[in-house]
Amino acid sequence: MSCDQSYPFPQVFLVDGGGSRQNSDQPPSLVPCWSFPPAQERARSREKSRGFMGVSPSLALVVLLLFLLVFAALGFEAYQIHNMQMELKQMRQVRNHRLVVSGFPEPEVRGQDTDNRPAAHMMGRIERGEFRKTLRWEPRVGRAFVSGGVTYQIEDGGLQVNESGLYHIYSRVELIFRNCSPTSSFIHSVFLRRAKHLSPLTLMEAHRAGFCSKHLENSWTTESYLSAALKLQKYDKVFVNVSHPSLLSHAHYGNFFGLYKV
Repeated sequence: MSCDQSYPFPQVFLVDGGGSRQNSDQPPSLVPCWSFPPAQERARSREKSRGFMGVSPSLALVVLLLFLLVFAALGFEAYQIHNMQMELKQMRQVRNHRLVVSGFPEPEVRGQDTDNRPAAHMMGRIERGEFRKTLRWEPRVGRAFVSGGVTYQIEDGGLQVNESGLYHIYSRVELIFRNCSPTSSFIHSVFLRRAKHLSPLTLMEAHRAGFCSKHLENSWTTESYLSAALKLQKYDKVFVNVSHPSLLSHAHYGNFFGLYKV
């Protein structure tokens, strides 16, 4: 390997024992030097060794194998779930076939969504101004609902049944007597109006008295609950009356009224 000759070497002189100097007949020994590749080539070689986006090929291969392993596991789980669904479907078919052959069909489960039985449950309306003895109700508050062949009449507060049959009718009222006395009392009744009858027909009635303490001018809360199974005809309207509607409590769940077909 030759070195760059542009740099001169110092002259070397041989000195004998007498102290005189002589020119050396042999050329001085050359100083070894090494050559390195250019900086650009070294940078390119480093980029090639790193791979794409600075990731080595071995690391990329490991990540790819991990992804393949995950996808294979997911595919196997999906295959197992599909097999379980097919087995469950076959078991249901076999069970239905056995029930039909034995003569005992599988009972039908009726949920709340499919049950369209005539029913209604009304919550008490809080009155601020006019207090009427025939109570009005809230059909869309809390647990209140109307379903089947029952309609709520907003103008008069009645529940109209559109199917004849046996119905369970119930009503509860809660009253607060602020100046309660031993003579305090109230009447709670349930009645209906029928097309062929001009006067209302009383279904249930409660006369409450003697519920206050002997101490005068004390507040007292009392309630009345009526319930019965009665036969109703198509287009009958059922109502609730209270003798002291201004004393009703303002709790929606304290006053309610409803019916359902048995």
